[in-house]
Amino acid sequence: MDIWEANRAAQAYTPHPCKTNQVFACSGAECGNGEGQRYLGVCDKDGCDINPYRNGNKAYYGVGANHTVDTSKKLTVVTQFLTSDNTRNGSLVDIRRLYVQDGKVIQNARVSIPGIAPVDSITDAYCVNQKEVFGGINHFAQLGGMKEMGDAVGRGMVLALSIWDDAGSSMGWLDQDPYPADADPSVPGVGRGPCPTTGGRPADLVKLYPDAKVVFSNIKSGDIGSTFEAPKMVSRRGGARRY
Repeated sequence: MDIWEANRAAQAYTPHPCKTNQVFACSGAECGNGEGQRYLGVCDKDGCDINPYRNGNKAYYGVGANHTVDTSKKLTVVTQFLTSDNTRNGSLVDIRRLYVQDGKVIQNARVSIPGIAPVDSITDAYCVNQKEVFGGINHFAQLGGMKEMGDAVGRGMVLALSIWDDAGSSMGWLDQDPYPADADPSVPGVGRGPCPTTGGRPADLVKLYPDAKVVFSNIKSGDIGSTFEAPKMVSRRGGARRY
């Protein structure tokens, strides 16, 4: 469960369900690493992501006041897991994202891509819709989708934090436009972020930013609405909703 993969220019959150229900050491095609084996693995490597830039909201997240979420300032990232019956016993049906910055709750950006419903959170329906428009195999649904992801989270996970680079694709899947570099920029979904296709190379990053850092603080887990301070009512979907 990728709670938040981000830098100052782009970000995404992405559930990756697996068809195993315990610690498992894969081998061969089960790992999905070999040529032609990506969708034979026990886990969904693609996942079902919400990336505002990829979903048509290029000014939502980035450095400076011209962005809805300004990454030059401190911000709080909130992830909410909603179940079918609003209890801990229900099946996971929705993963919602909010931000809190400068004392205000910021709703996640709605999808703005023709053919995809203008939603702002991850559901099975969104994942099907996204694959229909962006293309690709819906391995997410094949491996159980939201329910399987919820079952895995319910069994217990450890929060891991890191600074990392990507020798394979230079993080292009997160922040480049287009991705892959030879893709047609006019095709929906190929733009992942504002970074050039020549950026993100590990050797360059180490040389240019030897002291790169990030600060994580006040990490909390709890019932929905209990982990951050916010107004009781904030605008959402044309009306008001309590958090």
